Amino acid sequence: MITRIDLNADMGEGFGPWAMGADRALLQVITSSNIACGFHAGDPDVMATAMAQAVENNVGIGAHPGLPDLQGFGRRRMQISLPEARNLVAYQLGAAQAMARSVGGQVRHLKLHGALANMATQDEALARACFEGALAVDPDIILMVISGTAQLRAAQALGARLACEIFADRAYTEDGVLMDRQLPGAVIHDEDQICTRILAMLRAGAIITAKGTHLPAQIDTICLHGDTQGAVAIARTLRSALLDAGVMLQRFDGARSTGR
Repeated sequence: MITRIDLNADMGEGFGPWAMGADRALLQVITSSNIACGFHAGDPDVMATAMAQAVENNVGIGAHPGLPDLQGFGRRRMQISLPEARNLVAYQLGAAQAMARSVGGQVRHLKLHGALANMATQDEALARACFEGALAVDPDIILMVISGTAQLRAAQALGARLACEIFADRAYTEDGVLMDRQLPGAVIHDEDQICTRILAMLRAGAIITAKGTHLPAQIDTICLHGDTQGAVAIARTLRSALLDAGVMLQRFDGARSTGR
């Protein structure tokens, strides 16, 4: 049984007058935040507000870079070269660092968003390029990677600090990757189901697929999507279930990989 875990959520995903997600409420539940950097969502004002609230709640700040696709919320795949991927991530991390410092915080981790993240779970060269961009800006940044995927292998090959993530509200395929959001059952909304499956994964130290297969995995943090219907209620229920099961909630350490 894993007895210590981090809870993270994606946030700062509004734009101008268009609000998205219940950032302030979620920041009272989670231990780490992933804040959009302006390409798939967010803008300087939204970033500053979310980061200031994270500092206020003693929640770890992470950069959440995505593809330059505001209309598609970064969930539509794009063809980008490896140098473009490096620069895309480096640019967004730099922006996140500046905004965090402006409100008295600092960026401690980075997590890829949406289609970019999904592409990097299957393409190790792309994942490595993205992570090289981040490490060029901050060699000590913690890379939050989707456990058991090419993201993890790329981070290990770079000898980076890392934290392995599983998802509370998303179903997994037999390959250990997230099911396409368009498929039935891909997004899970039932609070009891979410709590049951997460506790089962922590007990097993494994990802449990939609078909029930156990895939052994490192688990350091659990993602709660801020834009999922009922996100705050889900987050509060899961937090309570974890504490009741004797699981301590705290930020991940981000141990350096020995894979280099």
